[in-house]
Amino acid sequence: MQLDVMYHRIKQNWSYAYDEKTLHIRLRTKKNDADTVVLHCGDKYGWEHTNSSVPMLKWATDNLFDYWEAAIQPRYRRTVYYFEIRDKDEVVYMLEKGFLEEAPPVIYEGLFDFPFLNPIDVMTPPAWVKDAVFYQIFPERFANGDPTNDPEGVLPWGGTPSPTNYFGGDLQGVLDHLDYISELGVNAIYFNPLFQATTNHKYDTQDYFKVDAHFGTNEKLKELVDACHKRGIRVVMDAVFNHSGHTFPPFLDVVKNGPESQYADWFYIREWPLEVKDGIPTYDTFGFEPIMPKLNTANPEVREYLLKIARYWIEEIGIDGWRLDVANEVDHHFWREFRKAVKSVNPEAYILGEIMHDSMSWLQGDQFDAVMNYPFTNALLDFFAHARIDATEFSYAIQRQLASYPRQVNETSFNLLGSHDTTRLLTLCKGNKDRLKIAYLFELTFVGAPCIYYGDEIGMDGEHDPHNRKCMEWDVKKQDQSLLTFFQTMIKLRHEHEALRTGSIRFLPQSNPQLLVYERESANERFLIAINNSDAAAVYSLNADYKWVDALTGDNMESGNGRFSLPAFGYSITKVKM
Repeated sequence: MQLDVMYHRIKQNWSYAYDEKTLHIRLRTKKNDADTVVLHCGDKYGWEHTNSSVPMLKWATDNLFDYWEAAIQPRYRRTVYYFEIRDKDEVVYMLEKGFLEEAPPVIYEGLFDFPFLNPIDVMTPPAWVKDAVFYQIFPERFANGDPTNDPEGVLPWGGTPSPTNYFGGDLQGVLDHLDYISELGVNAIYFNPLFQATTNHKYDTQDYFKVDAHFGTNEKLKELVDACHKRGIRVVMDAVFNHSGHTFPPFLDVVKNGPESQYADWFYIREWPLEVKDGIPTYDTFGFEPIMPKLNTANPEVREYLLKIARYWIEEIGIDGWRLDVANEVDHHFWREFRKAVKSVNPEAYILGEIMHDSMSWLQGDQFDAVMNYPFTNALLDFFAHARIDATEFSYAIQRQLASYPRQVNETSFNLLGSHDTTRLLTLCKGNKDRLKIAYLFELTFVGAPCIYYGDEIGMDGEHDPHNRKCMEWDVKKQDQSLLTFFQTMIKLRHEHEALRTGSIRFLPQSNPQLLVYERESANERFLIAINNSDAAAVYSLNADYKWVDALTGDNMESGNGRFSLPAFGYSITKVKM
């Protein structure tokens, strides 16, 4: 066996508390390098009375590694442990201090040590997120419900979008279409920024305590949030705390008074005066955007100002969480204080960071509940939209991602297939709605909180910004009603079955490289889902030891030889008949 690739360390995603009683212990080995792994564990103060041997499950695999996991409940909430790793006639024992050829004779020295399961340290994302299906709304383009607050020069609804034009979308427009949102089946809304700003996207905040006048008022937002809550819909708002806008009063004061401004240390000024040289501002910004100066969150005044904002909208308006823009460029110290401030007001508020890479540093219970799961997004696009990888490679990418985080993080990850920042999925699928459907099928039958970008459910397309921000199509004749029905059906199915939300997942390899087959299983339910990601028919089999039914129709799945055919880009969702 190849010892140099075996990996484990305490905490993070390798040994962590899943709840106040349960520890999850994981080990990584080279792919197909071990037949069995046993976790030997016990109390460090009484090993001889508490030790046990727990077989570990090979629960995930990718192109390089196998990932093993065991769940234990130490009697005294602490444990020391080591691994017994076997392959045919070879055995090795892995301790924190290294490898042994025989079981360690001295159990108190050199073992891995989970010192104590302190309940306050348990990563506990809001429980409601595990059952959420999100709907992302770009406010300026969803619906114009109140023409009296339209911007000057507003264009007729449905015209060609540009980075600077307006169509009058507002909060009243969302209120007017809550029936549509409810009938779709979603139970959470994520709004792009609503604060007063100068652009149509509102990521250049002018006033953090005021809803943009083109969208309505703070009172109108309160009305909308209350209406959503009556329907069982949570509301998450976008927070832009990495940077402000160039019309933010403290920044205007710095522009006016230079180094003498009382707000000079609210920003990162590299050189005076404030100007743009060869396209680069003399102050730090988001990217190199001069209208988005970066805030200095190490400044106590800035911190207190932003934390007041974080509390205000939860206390006064009743929102259910924050999506944090450019979250990875803000210091960890601030996010720790941010979490304390938000959770002190509403312990069940969802804190979601926008991070596009490995995010373990932010997901240890002291900062975010979850991040936008872009590695998941990219894997789905590579398989379903671009056909760059086959089903096996896709399954490896998904399992690698699952192994990167604790289970409770995966259960509340924000899974998306597109947003205001990306080309629309239908366009990436080159107009093939069947491809779009099977991509969303996987998202809606996978662990985590799925998100639908407004309009995907009726067949809207669009290249990258600004065309991915088209006006929502409200003419029923121009909506794909069949596609809408598909979304409603799949969301309803997800809501009805716990296994499709938080159950285990197991991929079943197939000889057809474009045939994706996987199981979702909970204590009382078992599903098998087959997806044909090709333009030719495909065949899959069902385990003959079970009686299967079509999960969508309730019909028995019967075949003489246990083999079933899927049409091009077809799918099947079957359930064990209990």
